[in-house]
Amino acid sequence: MPNANEDNPSALSQVQRRAVSELLQVAPVADELGRRFQEAGFRLALVGGSVRDALLGRLGNDLDFTTDARPEDVLKIVRPWADSVWDVGIAFGTVGAQKNARVGDAVRNFQIEVTTYRSEAYDRTSRKPEVSYGDSIDEDLVRRDFTVNAMALALPEQEFIDPHGGLEDLAAGVLRTPGTPEDSFSDDPLRMLRAARFSAQLDFEVAPEVVAAMKAMSDRIEIVSAERIQGELNKLILSANPRLGLGLLVDTGLADRVLPELPALRLESDEHHRHKDVYDHSLIVLEQAIALEEDGPDLALRLAALLHDIGKPRTRRFESDGRVSFHHHEVVGAKMTKKRLTALKYSNDMVKDVSRLVELHLRFHGYGDGEWTDSAVRRYVRDAGPLLDRLHKLTRSDCTTRNKRKANALSRTYDGLEQRIAQLQEQEELDAIRPDLDGNEIMRVLDVGPGPVIGKAYAFLLEMRLENGPMGHDAAVAALKEWWAAQA
Repeated sequence: MPNANEDNPSALSQVQRRAVSELLQVAPVADELGRRFQEAGFRLALVGGSVRDALLGRLGNDLDFTTDARPEDVLKIVRPWADSVWDVGIAFGTVGAQKNARVGDAVRNFQIEVTTYRSEAYDRTSRKPEVSYGDSIDEDLVRRDFTVNAMALALPEQEFIDPHGGLEDLAAGVLRTPGTPEDSFSDDPLRMLRAARFSAQLDFEVAPEVVAAMKAMSDRIEIVSAERIQGELNKLILSANPRLGLGLLVDTGLADRVLPELPALRLESDEHHRHKDVYDHSLIVLEQAIALEEDGPDLALRLAALLHDIGKPRTRRFESDGRVSFHHHEVVGAKMTKKRLTALKYSNDMVKDVSRLVELHLRFHGYGDGEWTDSAVRRYVRDAGPLLDRLHKLTRSDCTTRNKRKANALSRTYDGLEQRIAQLQEQEELDAIRPDLDGNEIMRVLDVGPGPVIGKAYAFLLEMRLENGPMGHDAAVAALKEWWAAQA
């Protein structure tokens, strides 16, 4: 992004010309759609994040437009032109569409949203925005969250519209609101979380007056639904630099209201009882987990890394020898994680997976220098199940010691555990640990029908399998008969 000098209008106009050139890379889709709206007597402009991302050189296939046409008119214009259309957001003035178009030598699949000029506002008790339509793009842009999202390109005229200095703020890497931050956050308190999210995604500084308003108005976030809050948290946590956004949430007091377990990790310390900064440690673990990702951002892994130690404040004890202990914090933390993620309306699978990773994150530390039996290794794999790869990453990320010798020793030890797991997996198919006899074979050997006893017999054989490895059919039958005789 080139620098824009507000004291040099000619330099700024050069930047604007470059901006328009960048934006027109989405042609012919944008121009074509703009002409259709113009022929129907309406105005259309590419707007918001699409303009911002184009100027940053990162525009994808998602294009956002704004128009003075009402939703029913948008449908009439778009339906004959698009490959597909959907109207799930029409109550909020938004029509969605998909359009395949050639750009250069490639065919791109554009996901398009066209939204009628609008304004949104919350009252003091509502969790849902009240939507009203506007008649000018200036009215629409002033209601946008930040100046860098309040730029537009009118089509097909190709006129760059930037009434709030968004281009300059984009060049400076600053997040400001088009109007006063107090008015903006009063209209939609979720914008306070969006400030933290955009700072993490774009690596931008949040203007001091915006930070001040976030601190003063943090209580307003409580009227926003859990689903919307979760959506912003996900985008923040999945960003390139989540520490930046999370730190802003903590510093402004917003985290106290949406993720209170995070600021609670800032345990006080004194000269007599020293322990590592759990808050900073958790952020480092998150960053180290991100560095280990192989197939793009992993929300479950990142949430587990961030929350893995949230049980520490509740389990902290000052021992008589001056040490600080956190006995069973992983168990307490797993319960706390389940409660918080459920309150934020995460899916059952996400709640289950993240809670399980938090519960298991300390298991490796019982491995010592490799003293685990094969049985213990099998149980480690069985308990992790499909989360094993994530557990490997979380466990490795949890080492934040500055002592290189200790860190290298831990890494070598975990290398050894992974090698043992790989060897046993090759020998025993650990990924699908099950007894040597299935339910039907158990019923046939015991000559009984379905019932609770089959489950007990299955559990007995599974325990034998974990303890001894594969037994073979005949040995499993003999062990089952011996167990059955003992039940009489």
